[in-house]
Amino acid sequence: MIAFLTLELRIEAAQSLKDKRQVVRSLKDRLRARFNVSIAELDSSNLWNRATLGVVSISDSRDYLDGLMRNVERQATRIANNHGAEVADSFVDFL
Repeated sequence: MIAFLTLELRIEAAQSLKDKRQVVRSLKDRLRARFNVSIAELDSSNLWNRATLGVVSISDSRDYLDGLMRNVERQATRIANNHGAEVADSFVDFL
């Protein structure tokens, strides 16, 4: 089973693409280290105040993946808020 979490970020504090990249990089690094998940920026948009991230994990237990993705989403919200951003939308797909 594969869980795929999509996070839509709104980065109000960003004044440039450099600010956006700093927030996204910090979020990706912290989530990888804490949860051992794969994460990547999905859109290559040049909009400095929006980003879309994809988080993926694999397990034989759907319940485990569901709990993991909820924890990742909670932590992502905390990290984003600390960096002047917010998780505007999120959703999980299971394959």
